[in-house]
Order: sequence, then C-alpha cells, then structure tokens
Amino acid sequence: MEEAVEHLRNAQKLVVLTGAGISKESGLDTFRDSEGDGIWSRYNPMELATSQAFQKDPELVWNWYNWRREKAFEALPNLGHKTVCEWENQYPEFLLVTQNVDGLHQRAGSKKILCLHGNLLEVRCLKTDKILARPDSFQQVPPYCKCGSMLRPHIVWFGESLYPGTMETAINAAKNADVLVVIGTSLAVYPAASMVPYALNEGVPVIEINPEKSDFSERTIFIQGQSGVILPMLQKAIND
Repeated sequence: MEEAVEHLRNAQKLVVLTGAGISKESGLDTFRDSEGDGIWSRYNPMELATSQAFQKDPELVWNWYNWRREKAFEALPNLGHKTVCEWENQYPEFLLVTQNVDGLHQRAGSKKILCLHGNLLEVRCLKTDKILARPDSFQQVPPYCKCGSMLRPHIVWFGESLYPGTMETAINAAKNADVLVVIGTSLAVYPAASMVPYALNEGVPVIEINPEKSDFSERTIFIQGQSGVILPMLQKAIND
C-alpha cells in the first residue's frame, strides 16, 4: 500500500483502467455472470450482443438493452466510482478508460472518460454512424434517427472492432502516464488488457486493485481487495 501511495502522491499524469469488478460492487452482475430474470432468463446474452442478432430481430435486441439499462439505473455508484471521480479533479492530466457500459462512472461525475466498449447512455445511427445521447424512452422500438435510419445501441458487439481510435488513445495514455491504476478487471480480455504490458514496458508503475491476482500481478503493485474499500483508503493516505 505504501508504495502505491508514494507513486500516486508524486504523479501528475494518472490513467485508470476499470472493468466489471468495480460495478459488481454496486450490485451489477458481470456480463458473463448475468442470467437475466423473467423473460430474459431464456436468452443467452452472448447470442443477443451480436450484429447478427440485431439484423435478425432488432426489436428483441433493443428490448434486451432497455432491460439492461433499467438494471444499471437501479444500481448506484459506489465509493470506488466516486474516488476515481475525485482523482479526475485532483490530477493535472487524467484519463479514465473503462470496459464497462453501465454508465456508473458518468453518474458518479466522471467526464474525462474513454468507453472502450461503448455505453448504455448513447445510441448510434446506422446510416451516419453518428453517436447520440440516448433519450429516457423511445416512442417506438426499434427507435429511428431523425434522418430516417434505424438507431442501434452504442455498444461494441461480439465480433466487432472497437470504435476507431479508442484503443490507440488508451495505449498512448498508458505509455505516457506517471501511474496506471487497474481496478476490477481480470486483465484477460484484449485489447483492453494490453494497456498493462505497454505501460510496464515503458517503466510506468502499475497499481492493480482486484479481489484475485491476474497474469500480470507479479509485475504490478498488487493490492488485494474491493475497490470500494481500497480506493478511499488510498485517497486518504495520499491527502494525509
């Protein structure tokens, strides 16, 4: 813990990478753990989150994402989300890179955020590829853009590439950071996990906060525990 505090206290450029673990502490199941409830228990999420499923039945896919958004809004940002938001205001140069689509970081107040896999708060026009804020409700499902084209969730589906430029921005930020903090991710999903070796190869200290060790933990400053507990402790120690 002391080594992590020292690095964070001296940093000017901080990059944070978060995964599903930070949201799980708010009561949200990870994507692969989610079995759904009611009607959605009959569906495999791995089969709904594809462009093929959307082409076949856009109404079904949209209804599923509406349900996911409702579940996300039932959850509240936890102390981990809130501490990350405090860091955004504390460090001269800051970037939050998240694999999560639930919007909890945004609801905690984070603004300097790069959503690698998209998010449930936005939609995308199939014709223009323009990203738009998602309204609270739709007049029809599936919804349509003002241009007349159908809208899709702004989510990176299985088999799709990340939105252009996102991973390049994330890797460059990690390589040039004073510290990279990794929270709530197993670092098993690429390309997001590649931020860690890129940072380590540049000599950037990597602080890893997870309940369990990852394949990189021998090379990181590993702190075992929940982010909602560890992050406020780090923040208090930094400011003391």
